[in-house]
Amino acid sequence: MADGAKILVIDDEPQIRRYLRVSLEAHDFRIVEAAGGQEGLRLAALEKPDLIVLDLGLPDMDGQAVIARLREWTAVPVVVLSVRADETDKIAALDAGADDYVTKPFGTGELLARIRAALRHTVGASSGLAIFATGDLKVDLEKRQVSLKGEPVKLSPREYDLLRLLVQHAGKVLTHQFILRQVWGPAHESDVQYLRVFARQLRQKIETDAARPKLLLTEPGVGYRLAME
Repeated sequence: MADGAKILVIDDEPQIRRYLRVSLEAHDFRIVEAAGGQEGLRLAALEKPDLIVLDLGLPDMDGQAVIARLREWTAVPVVVLSVRADETDKIAALDAGADDYVTKPFGTGELLARIRAALRHTVGASSGLAIFATGDLKVDLEKRQVSLKGEPVKLSPREYDLLRLLVQHAGKVLTHQFILRQVWGPAHESDVQYLRVFARQLRQKIETDAARPKLLLTEPGVGYRLAME
């Protein structure tokens, strides 16, 4: 999916667009550019990109408004690229429907990794596969069975619900509030410490080395991501 994928870059800085075009085309991506939110929305409908890289600080409309408009009609993955490093900005963008968030200045390697993860998440979600595998972890969603290195893993019902949500959105950053709302209900949206306890318990069961997690990754102050390999 990554090879030859079409990426729409929405950013008002010509030098950033130029840098992204050169960097991404070198890895076989096809690039479409927009300098503002309205143009970006028009091109999203016209070009039907596989992924959108979006700056939040646009001259004609805020990037979060662009995400909200996109989510009215498309599930195309959106990777935010912004100088706004505050956790509240990240959470707001992710809750609005962004798949990931990269802070400027950024490394090309990191951005490429986030783009590929978002594209893999799209493929996994659209395929509807009942069996998910990454690293040594295997999850059979139909049978509600989990295994690590071929050995069965026993999870509590709540631990399984948490893992299932992460699997369904594998590769995507999920905010604390989103996870709490989906797994525990709206009344528990602020129980972040409660979620951390369950995430720690889950790591003990699905990670080869819970002290150095490679699957259930923390996005500090924002939420969690299930890595895809």
